[in-house]
Amino acid sequence: MRTMATRARHPERRQEPLSRERIVGAAVELLDAVGESGLTFRALAERLATGPGAIYWHIAGKTELLVAATDAVVAPTLDAADAADATPQEAIRTLAGDLFDAIDDHPWVGAQLNRAPAPPPLLRVLERIGGRVQALHVPEAAQFTAACTLLNYILGVAGQNAANARTAQPGADRGEFLDAVASTWAQLDPAQYPFTRTVAGQLRTHDDREEFLAGIDLILTGIAARR
Repeated sequence: MRTMATRARHPERRQEPLSRERIVGAAVELLDAVGESGLTFRALAERLATGPGAIYWHIAGKTELLVAATDAVVAPTLDAADAADATPQEAIRTLAGDLFDAIDDHPWVGAQLNRAPAPPPLLRVLERIGGRVQALHVPEAAQFTAACTLLNYILGVAGQNAANARTAQPGADRGEFLDAVASTWAQLDPAQYPFTRTVAGQLRTHDDREEFLAGIDLILTGIAARR
């Protein structure tokens, strides 16, 4: 009879070394889950199974961490807009759509990009847009207005779309919500709200992203006309 006990041996899990990239990635996840108010070095340390001091070795403070997290989300949208064969209009449209999606997926990004003074990720977005505006041969005196109009539209509409999503009830059906709003619009006083009543039916079927890109096209058409 065999009396020797056998011990199951499990290899120890090798923990991924702490790095700036790993910290920033965890910060993005935490921001998505709890927002900026919940992003603390203590909470981040718990998520990373380390101590706050180890994080401070890579990140000086919360401001730097927020900038790095925002940059991590924004940077891929800038790379996608750099396709060599894209026209300036196509590049702007791609960048706008990707930023819309990024802010929709990470609602806190919109608020970070609107901080003052302008954070580096915002300046990089402006630089990409401005470069494409220059490529459209917009007169130098009008380039600032054209680029800032595009930037403000992107951040404003994308940020509002993300805010609407945050205020919606969990599990709420978007179609039902739009039907309710459209019904309310349709019952407005026709003397005071003739236009709003007219477009109430379109509210039921419109796509937020398509409407957003249609607005980008309108701005680009205006830029081309002015050029």
